Amino acid sequence: MNIEIRPLTKALKDDYLLFFDTILFDENPDRAKCYCYDYHFLGDVESCTREMSRTAVINLIKEQQLTGYLVFEEDKPIGWCNANNRSNYQRLLRDYDYVDNPDDKVCSIVCFLIHPDYRRQGIAQQLLEKIIRDYSTTDYDYLEAYPKKSESSCEGNFKGPLELYQRFAFKIHKEYDDYYVVRKIIA
Repeated sequence: MNIEIRPLTKALKDDYLLFFDTILFDENPDRAKCYCYDYHFLGDVESCTREMSRTAVINLIKEQQLTGYLVFEEDKPIGWCNANNRSNYQRLLRDYDYVDNPDDKVCSIVCFLIHPDYRRQGIAQQLLEKIIRDYSTTDYDYLEAYPKKSESSCEGNFKGPLELYQRFAFKIHKEYDDYYVVRKIIA
């Protein structure tokens, strides 16, 4: 399979929306309203609608506050990874005890979404390789992710499995009942 991974830009907004408008959410229909906006949204998640999320991500893309990578097969978007400055994820900062040192410059990886027809083909690994390569030339101190402890479906494991991160020298930084915080020093 020949794929291309592109950083999200304003010019790719329509591709981003097409991906979320058409991806199959059979395993978890509630996730269809997310548009990968949940970590930015501070309101009651239950009251957030698909239309609210879609409108909000359009604005975040225009303001370059939603960042990450789209995966394409030819010109068809088939995957997404949400990677952003941790300080841009307001829900993450409010609801979780992740910040040890506020001066640390951290890029958080919070979501991998791969179209069901393309799962288990190494796309998440290629995305993570791209993130590591791209962020190694920035002034960030760490890449950070939040894999679940329990085994789950591909869709349910949207934060990425621990094994994926360990393959790329991420170390467990914190441990909670249901998940880990893993970090990789980038230099």
